[in-house]
Amino acid sequence: MKSPESPKSVGRQESGAARAESRRVDLRKAINAVSDVVQNRPRPLRVFDQIHMKTGDMVLQSEMIADWADGKRLAFIGDGDAISVCVAYLHAREVLTFGPSLITVFDFDERTVEAVKNFADREGITKLDAQLYNVLDAFPEMGRFDCFYTNPPWGASNNGESVNVFVERGIEATGHMGEGVVVIADDDELDWPKQVLANVQGFAAGHGFYVSRMQRKIHEYHLDDAPELRSCNLYLAALPDNRVPASSVPITDAQRLENFYGLSQNPRVRYVLARRRLDYGVAHEDEYELEYLEDDD
Repeated sequence: MKSPESPKSVGRQESGAARAESRRVDLRKAINAVSDVVQNRPRPLRVFDQIHMKTGDMVLQSEMIADWADGKRLAFIGDGDAISVCVAYLHAREVLTFGPSLITVFDFDERTVEAVKNFADREGITKLDAQLYNVLDAFPEMGRFDCFYTNPPWGASNNGESVNVFVERGIEATGHMGEGVVVIADDDELDWPKQVLANVQGFAAGHGFYVSRMQRKIHEYHLDDAPELRSCNLYLAALPDNRVPASSVPITDAQRLENFYGLSQNPRVRYVLARRRLDYGVAHEDEYELEYLEDDD
């Protein structure tokens, strides 16, 4: 016969159930909200290894990141997927009852920066912002954030060194004292994702961070040449009493920059500048032309 549960254990179960109930998500509302974000984001530039996550996975990812960063100041080191906007928008629309207290996107693509800022302004999301920034430059707001998120170039041609650069900036964003999520390739059939994962974990350990958990092969992408390739969430956390460097410095080491965006794709561009302000939710004028009905008059 099962022994009676103590009042404390019953209380814990009730509080856990109440928390789960409060965090239940209306899937239809979540998908519709994320589709609003997808309509707003610029198209990817493959030359810079920009590849968009599929929409269903964006919904799940946004919920996981909102839960992980609940009440915290979150820095996105690059964000072509627009997960930052999804997280903020789902919280603002009360599709999610939890989320970060502040989100700032640091991206070298002005189209992304403008898309984030325009969406935040249009929807009245005051806790979402973005600024133009290249990871090769010293990080401008070291220690301002509690956690970071990055989905960087995956480093297939440089053993993950490009991932490490983005991770380094994320660690600096937290003042070497916070947590991070790194979205990185994860495939059991290929050798290079394993090598990159090992390199990134070693790099993080060298900066006083350990792998706290890992969610394997949970994202799919619009990637023509490797449609089955997936990615994982690699969670990092700072060791207690981690050493904090005095400042952030630019990255100029040629070896670290080799094949940064892919084979023979070394960094030569500081910023991707937007030629004109675009409404990403409608067709661009240069995509079509009109053939008019004949005038009978």
